[in-house]
Amino acid sequence: MVLLDYFWKRFLLFALVVFLFTAPVYSQQTKPNPDSLKKTSEADTTRKKLDSDKILQDIKAYSKRKTIIGRLMKAVFRFDRKPEPVGVNAEVLNNQYRKHGYKIVRRIYIKNLDAFGYSITDTLRVPVNFLEKAGNSVHIKTHQGRIRNKLLFKPGEPLDPLDLSESERLLRQTDYILDARVTVNEQTSTRDSVDIVVITKDIFSISAGGSYNAGGGSGRVVLRDINFIGSGHQIRNVYRFGLDSAQQSYEYTGSYRVENIYKTFISSELIYRDEVNYKQKGASLQRDFFSINTKYAGAIALNWYNIPTYVRLTDTTGSRQNVSFSTQDYWIGKSFRFKSYNLGQENRARIVTSGRVIITHYPTPPTDEYQSNTFYLAGIGYTYRKYYKDKYLFGFGRTEDIPAGNLLAFTYGFENGNKYNRRYVDIKAGFGKYNREFGYLNVTGEFDTYIRDKKWEQGELATEVLYFTKLYHWDNWQIRHFFWNRASYGINRKYGENILNVNKFEGIRGFSSDERGTRKFVINYENNLYTPFSFIGFRFAIVAFADFAWLSTGNSSNPFSNRPLQGYGIGFRFHNEYTTFNTIQISLGFYPQGPTTIKTYPSTRPYYEFNDFIYSRPITSIFGDGIYR
Repeated sequence: MVLLDYFWKRFLLFALVVFLFTAPVYSQQTKPNPDSLKKTSEADTTRKKLDSDKILQDIKAYSKRKTIIGRLMKAVFRFDRKPEPVGVNAEVLNNQYRKHGYKIVRRIYIKNLDAFGYSITDTLRVPVNFLEKAGNSVHIKTHQGRIRNKLLFKPGEPLDPLDLSESERLLRQTDYILDARVTVNEQTSTRDSVDIVVITKDIFSISAGGSYNAGGGSGRVVLRDINFIGSGHQIRNVYRFGLDSAQQSYEYTGSYRVENIYKTFISSELIYRDEVNYKQKGASLQRDFFSINTKYAGAIALNWYNIPTYVRLTDTTGSRQNVSFSTQDYWIGKSFRFKSYNLGQENRARIVTSGRVIITHYPTPPTDEYQSNTFYLAGIGYTYRKYYKDKYLFGFGRTEDIPAGNLLAFTYGFENGNKYNRRYVDIKAGFGKYNREFGYLNVTGEFDTYIRDKKWEQGELATEVLYFTKLYHWDNWQIRHFFWNRASYGINRKYGENILNVNKFEGIRGFSSDERGTRKFVINYENNLYTPFSFIGFRFAIVAFADFAWLSTGNSSNPFSNRPLQGYGIGFRFHNEYTTFNTIQISLGFYPQGPTTIKTYPSTRPYYEFNDFIYSRPITSIFGDGIYR
């Protein structure tokens, strides 16, 4: 009770501060001033002409001068951009095209926009400054054939309205596509045929970086291209040199990936990783259940590893050794659809069955706990999923797909080894709900364990709850709250498997600690306040967060036996309307138990992730990686 009282006092104090900070948003929304309806121009101060607008006009005028600074301003800023629409209503993606079901697809028009200066919501916008034009000059647009490969419909075939929304979602989930729209040309549609319009916007696919330490002669070089010459091929390279290690003085990690080979939705990947403490060589071919209507999926993966592992020598001692082993992984699955008794509306529910074989070989097993084996797995799952689209969840305007539905899956396996045999059981369930007034709730749970001689070993119970509220509005102010809870409970883990931590993305953002355990419980809260102000094109969101984490350490198996680790912070997430900079977040964090009390750190990735409702291959859960996605 003392622990709970301590936690709730801290949390309620933080929530009170956030509420007081954002109270005007709610008060103005629920109790409008009647006089403001009569004198809109006086009451609506957020729409007054701000001093920043005058500064912007001055800079615009100065940019027209033929001086060096004037030319530089003209190259960096643009002054004709309109703000992205805010508060877009969520909608089921395919409902608006239900009337075109089973019409013949006559033609498909594809318009692919370059990376800089264009907008998918304003097709009349074009590049105007030097940086945008220069960026597009070195960017090769995605080939239309790669875009056609993602479409689930073809000319001359009947149209399933569900294929429109699924094609649009698949394009948005492609690494080198920023956003996409797939629509029916209503002006040319007839009673029996339609024309489809596809609009996409590229991401600038080339990135490079590096660092060099003159004192030690060490450094790093990074080179990536996720859309090589517009072909969709992905090349990633990281090279480190000048390492102070007796084993080797360099490290290299590289991969080459090709997606959707010849419109089969089969992807291939080669990976090579040569690091001081981790080595891997691998190749794979894979086809997932990429769409609701996908019938068959499967994969072949071959890998060789050499990784450091803590190995038990006696009941009380152990050592760290490099363990070498190879794996062969094969699986295949089939999806069965339910009949639909509603004419013109697809039943989204599916039953998926799959089988898998994993062959693991240890040339020299370090102890009897490691054995060469053949692992047979069979699984069955029920999945029902649909997607909503909205904006201003994790960004400033990019369309985001929100999964909703249900999932129930069961996996049974048998490990046939050269030293011992054991069984495996995995159960996973989840549901997601999205409503414009309720917000979004995603709850997922998973339990898995090996069973040997009627005893459980290497098991885990994991749960995850994600909730975010609806987007509240007061004039141009917007606010949204996020809650995230993750729990992992290890059951009879092997020696050295105390690998759970609460650092950064794993628990407390911006936090760093060497503590490890086998059980943890994490609560994250975040408040996003999108302001209506724009200063020289910069649009701001104020972010406040509070993180709490319990971790089992030492000989204790109960994570709640210790006081929670904590992190509190506030930061700014900003995006510039007139430049090509990405969304960036800079936060100031306070950590009572951390090595430093106050820490400033940048972030360019969203902290939260969706659990999708897809069941494909029978899984063996990876301890510490959260619930399988």
